[in-house]
Amino acid sequence: EPLVIFIAFVFGAVVGSFLNVLIYRLPLEISIVKDPPSTCPKCGTPIRWFDNLPILSWMALRARCRTCKNPISIRYPLVEAAAGLLAVGALLKWGLTVTGFEVLIFAWVSLALCLIDYDHQILPNTLTYPSIALGIGCSAFGGYTWWLDSVLGAAVGALLPILVIVIYKLWRGIEGMGWGDVKYLAAIGAVVGLRGVVGVLVIAASVGAVFGLGLIVAGRGSAKTALPFGTFLALAVIFWLYAPASWLAWTTLL
Repeated sequence: EPLVIFIAFVFGAVVGSFLNVLIYRLPLEISIVKDPPSTCPKCGTPIRWFDNLPILSWMALRARCRTCKNPISIRYPLVEAAAGLLAVGALLKWGLTVTGFEVLIFAWVSLALCLIDYDHQILPNTLTYPSIALGIGCSAFGGYTWWLDSVLGAAVGALLPILVIVIYKLWRGIEGMGWGDVKYLAAIGAVVGLRGVVGVLVIAASVGAVFGLGLIVAGRGSAKTALPFGTFLALAVIFWLYAPASWLAWTTLL
């Protein structure tokens, strides 16, 4: 029903507004509970409720702060719209089921991690650890995969980047991946299972390699340029969860 889809989108957009708060505050270690409500990052003026409506307020304000007139990034409404679309997609594909709940929560978390890692190259434990519990917990109640596959996926998801870190450390004397990637890959494995975490890793590595080569060709990077791999993992796992099965037919080879 169109009305149900609309409600799902609005609900998702509201969650997206909260994700914007997480994306900004978590890396700066600003509490989302104890600290004051959202303020303009330029002038510090508290944002009133009618200026904080998802998507609509950004459009009504013409992308500028009501007080200081400084521009408001288009990222805010884009995150809200993306969160709304993820909610609609989960509802249409899985309905009101344990799988739909698990996929949607993890997709929202991955959206936040995607931008946090892009901005700061960190993947906060406050998001990765609960995601591991989410995947394993939901797998016991009919989630995206079954419990043994979830546990194996989490274990392999953690082991693969640990091997990369150890081997790269012995070879180059530096860590080839961050420990945040270890925990995030464990969470991905807990949600999508063993085959899924390998598939997501292949997609993320391929996209990351193409992006890195693009930077080198454009003269904006080198082979030593650090890339936010968590961003590529987040995009890959969202694609994996929402893509039609026919798009993932190649995974039968894994």
